[in-house]
This record gives sequence, structure tokens and C-alpha cells, in this order.
Amino acid sequence: MTSRSADPATGAVRRDAREKVTGEARYAVDRTPPGCLHACPVPATVPRGRVTAVRADEVLRRPGVHAVLTHENAPRLGECDDPTLLLLQDDRVPHRGWYVAVVVADTPENARAAAEALEVEYAVEDHDVLLRADHPRLYTPEKANGGFPAVRERGDFEGAFAASAVRIDATYSLSALHNHPMEPHASTARWEGDRLTVHDSSQGATTVRNVLAGLFGLPPERITVVSAFVGGGFGSKGTPRPPAVLASMAARHTGRPVRLVLPRRELAAVVGHRAPTIQRLRIGASGEGVITALSHEVVTQTSTVKEFVEQAAVPARTMYTSPHSFTGHRVVALDVPSPSWMRAPGEASGMYALEAAMDELAEAAGVDPVELRLRNDPDEEPDSGKPFSSRGLAACLREGARRFGWEGRDPRPGVRREGDLLWGTGVASATYPVMLSPSKASAHAGPDGRYTVRVDATDIGTGARTVLAGIAAEALDVPLDAVRVELGDSDLPDAPVAGGSSGTGSWGWAVHKACTALREELAGRSGPLPPGGVTAEADTGEETGRESPYARHAFGAHFAEVRVDTVTGEVRVHRMLGVFAAGRILSPRTARSQFIGGMTMGLGMALTEHSTMDAVFGDYTERDLASYHVPACADVPAIEAHWVDEHDPHLNPMGSKGIGEIGIVGTAAAIANAVHHATGVRLRDLPLTPDRILPLLTR
Repeated sequence: MTSRSADPATGAVRRDAREKVTGEARYAVDRTPPGCLHACPVPATVPRGRVTAVRADEVLRRPGVHAVLTHENAPRLGECDDPTLLLLQDDRVPHRGWYVAVVVADTPENARAAAEALEVEYAVEDHDVLLRADHPRLYTPEKANGGFPAVRERGDFEGAFAASAVRIDATYSLSALHNHPMEPHASTARWEGDRLTVHDSSQGATTVRNVLAGLFGLPPERITVVSAFVGGGFGSKGTPRPPAVLASMAARHTGRPVRLVLPRRELAAVVGHRAPTIQRLRIGASGEGVITALSHEVVTQTSTVKEFVEQAAVPARTMYTSPHSFTGHRVVALDVPSPSWMRAPGEASGMYALEAAMDELAEAAGVDPVELRLRNDPDEEPDSGKPFSSRGLAACLREGARRFGWEGRDPRPGVRREGDLLWGTGVASATYPVMLSPSKASAHAGPDGRYTVRVDATDIGTGARTVLAGIAAEALDVPLDAVRVELGDSDLPDAPVAGGSSGTGSWGWAVHKACTALREELAGRSGPLPPGGVTAEADTGEETGRESPYARHAFGAHFAEVRVDTVTGEVRVHRMLGVFAAGRILSPRTARSQFIGGMTMGLGMALTEHSTMDAVFGDYTERDLASYHVPACADVPAIEAHWVDEHDPHLNPMGSKGIGEIGIVGTAAAIANAVHHATGVRLRDLPLTPDRILPLLTR
């Protein structure tokens, strides 16, 4: 293979950069077919109950209003594995914000005004929306999210913990968090006979198509879903959401194309969130800090609509030496919106608690926090006993400590002071599993010397177009600019969602396989190509379906320096550094962007982001970006992301691991540990806002 394509994506400019900055990129909300109507959903205003009446007559007399859909006249839907999509099918209100009607009008303004004027009457029922560690309806599920067993036990934890020289027993809590992507959820649907086309803001057009096929009783080939450009999702667009279903229902009912855009204030109730958790960590260790017993017990919530269990205890099964271990989840179904995926579900929340507990263990054992993690770095995955395909945690910790200047750190908390400011540093580890799903792709060689790769991948802002073009160019051994990538359309070869940090590995494997087959086909030919060119197709169902004999994970280490104002209680992050071991980095430019974006999101988790459940009204009070505070550039003056070289032949043909989520994992713990180092105060409930910190500083 020639050197020109050894790493063709290195430093490559993003394929979609010009389209995005010039406004040429068209999102779901930008699609307005001729004759398009506009729909506005009507959320329930009670926390639980039944709809007893919808007074639609007056609204239907308003200028421009074409229809009001309710459970009494909406199209009947077919089977679906996700009951959050079975909308307007009965009179039940499982939580505040559940959609009870849809108004369709000629303009967005008329639809919105009519929806606000629609009178809906309810039979209100008692509701329960607050998570408690002692809730009487807590139960142990069979599985947590991702199919992980809810409970795993090895050895005799209780006996080993009682006999340990050093013991930590602490409880950590996180409030609910919401994804809040920049682009709101939106869909534009139109029917042409029995054929449906939907432009949807989604992380996976293939999945949306298949779900709509079941709901509307159509063969999948009669539905086209387009998600060409998506303005972020962070998991909230990883499964089909109400806009695609409601827009399709309204379009079928009216016989006209319909566009539906969710206002940001409604996202908290209908597109998922990270469930709140209460996590108890118990760690027993020798006097030298070597772990002998580890227990991670998680209490969380789900909705009465569907079960979703945040798998927060699962990372503890992978991270550290633990000959005696108990990890378990308990959940309670409340009258709340359904939780769902949010960037690094399970790992983000679980690793906060685990890494904060590791910091407490380091202090109790009198061991440096970096050294403590190195002493407990296992040779094989503790839970499964499988060898790691590669495990770069130690390398990340050492390289991060070197770059950050960790050596010589005074371990004593609360001693670095400059006027009213207390300074501190903290560290935390990170991990995320390698996940792969079956994917299809095709590669085409044209007689003009150009190549086209087709796959229904979704670029949610991560740079998929750029990375997949690089994979194709390398496999074909051609210049990068000779390759064109088509994605984001369900008429292309089927592909899984952009989620679980599995997109590049899954799509890339199929692209690599198709391009390798095409290259072999071309090598066996002589003379010019036929006018229609040559195409090779690939399906990785067989390869990805095999169980790996290895435990496959990405790892990382986060370092943070903070200053705490003793007058105001405000925490400011002075600098953050992350070092990651994620296999081969296919595109350094887009990879660094992903790492830094995840770290910034972790900063928000630590210091600013939270969603408060109103016990009386039964909804989340922070419903816009004025009250739900995401970090801005000014919140982190210096942030660096680096990686260590890692060769892992047990992953996929590219040797890559997912990088979209590991940046957020552990960041909150590194910041919280730094706050403790600065102040000597240990806060275990996120976020670390001034109202929580200041009273402890003034005692």
C-alpha cells in the first residue's frame, strides 16, 4: 500500500464544513414541500390521569386550521416495541407533557396559537414522581440498559469488606440530566399513495424507517427516511421520537405534507433524559490501597410507559481489581417521562460515583490517587475473566500525569490559597465499551476514476463523512479526494444508529469490506470499466455476530485544576486535560473535537447542569437554555485532549475504538475530586453549585 493513503484522513478538512458554514446543509426543519401544513402537538397539563374531553370545535373554526387529531380520530397504529411512540391511541396520560392532541394548520404560527387555545379536560389521578432510596416500590429488574444483567456477584463481598484494613462507604447522587441538542427534534412527512417519505432529525434513518413500517403497516421498502444533516443528538435522537410518528399521522389524516418541530420547552418530557441515580459505593482495600472488595449499588427510576434502567453499576465490573464484588441495580416506575440514552448512558453517571469513591479511598489509604489506580489495574476483566484486547489505562494515567504536571502535588486538601481563592487538582479514570452492530455498505468505481461509497450512516456532527471517506480511500488505495460518500438516507444500504460510540466501527467495517472487495474486483480486470462502472456490496452481519474472546474497551484519564471562590462559592475550572487509549485514531481533527466536546459536557454535569422534578406539577422545571445551564467557552479557558498509540488487532479492520462518549466519562469526577482537594470539603451530590458549596466553606 502506498504511503499517500496510509492515513488519508489525517488533518483532512471536514467534508461538510463548507455546507454548514454557508447554510447549504439542509436539516429536517428546512424541508417544506409544496402544500406543506404545520403541526403543533398539545402536551398534557396534568401529571397523571385520563383525557375526558377535547373541545376541538372552536379551534377548528379558527382561520388556517385544518385538523385536530386526538385519540378519538387519529390513525390507528400497529405494533411497536417502544410504547412511547404509540401516541393518540387511547385516553391515558402517564405523565405531564405526554401528547394528547395535534393541531394542523397552514402556518406554524396558526398551529401554535390553535394548540395553545385547545381546551382539554382530564380526570386527574394521584401521582408519584420523586425518586427515593427507600421507595417502597423499588424492584430488581432482570436486565439493565444494554442487556447487562442487573445484578452480578463474585466471591464474598460482605465478608471481604468487613475484613478490609481500609473501608469506604459513601453515597453519591445525580439529578436528571437532559440532552438539549442544538437542533430541535423535527420531522417533515409526506404520503404519495401508500409510499411515505420522512425527513427526520434522527441518529439512524434505517431504524426510523423500520419502526414507521411497523406502526403504519407498510413494507420497509415503501418508506424513505432522510437524515442527511443532524444538529446533534447526544442519544436523544438515537431512537425514533414523536415528531416522525405525529407528522406521518397528520400527513395521512390531511392528505398533505406536514412539518412538525418540537419547541425546546417540550423536549424534557418527550425525547428522553439521563435518569437520576442514587449510588452507594463500598470499597475495601489493604493498607497499601489494593482493593479486596467492591460493591456498587444503584437506585434509579423509569416511567410507567416503558422500562429503562441506567446501567450505572456496570463499569465497576470492568475497571479495577476486585476479587469480591457485588454490583446491582434497583429501579422504581414513577409517573415521569421515560428516561433514555444520553451520552455515555451508565458510564457517565456510574464512573462519577466510582471515581469519586476511588479518590476517597486514596485519601483514606494515604496513597496518591494516580498510584492507587495503577495498583488496581487488572490483567483481565474482573467480571468476565476475559483478557483485554488492549488496556491502555496505565499509559493514559502516566502520560496524563506527565503532561499535567501531577508530580510534586501536595496531597493535603485546602492548603493552596490565593486571596479568596482555593486551588485544587483532581484525577479520574474513564472507560467505554467497544460495541459493534451489523452494517451494510456498497462501493462503486466509475469509469471517470471516481469512487462512491454508500451507507445509511448518520453524521450527527461527529464527522462521519470525513472518517468514512478516509477508510474507503485507504482500503481502495486511492487519493482521498477521489472518494465521495453518500449517507443519511434509508434507501442506501442499511446501517445502525449513530450511538454507543459504535458508528464508525460498525459502518467503517462495512465500508472497508466493500472497498476491499471492489479493489480485488478491479485488480482482476483489464481495460476500461463498463459505462455503468463496477459495484461491490458488503454485509458484516456474520463478522459482528461472533462473540469476541476478548474484553474490548477504550480507556482514558482526566486531570482537572479548579479554583473555588470562598466568598461566592463559585467553582471555576482553570484547565482540563484528557488522555485516551482508543485504538487507532482515524481522523485526529474530528477525534480531538469529540474528546473535547465530551469533556466540556462532563464539566456541565459537574458544575451547572441539572433538572429538578416539581413534586406538585410532575414536570422538570428547567425547560430551556436559560434555566438549564450548558457550559460555554468561557467556562473552561484551557482544555486539552491527547491520546496514546494503541494497536489492537481484535476490534475491526481499522483497529479503531469508539470515541464519541469516553470524553464525558470521568470528567465530572476529576472536577469533583479537584474541588475536594481545593476545599477539604467532600460533596457527593452533583452539580457542585455555589448554593451547595458556600455553606460548607463558611462553617
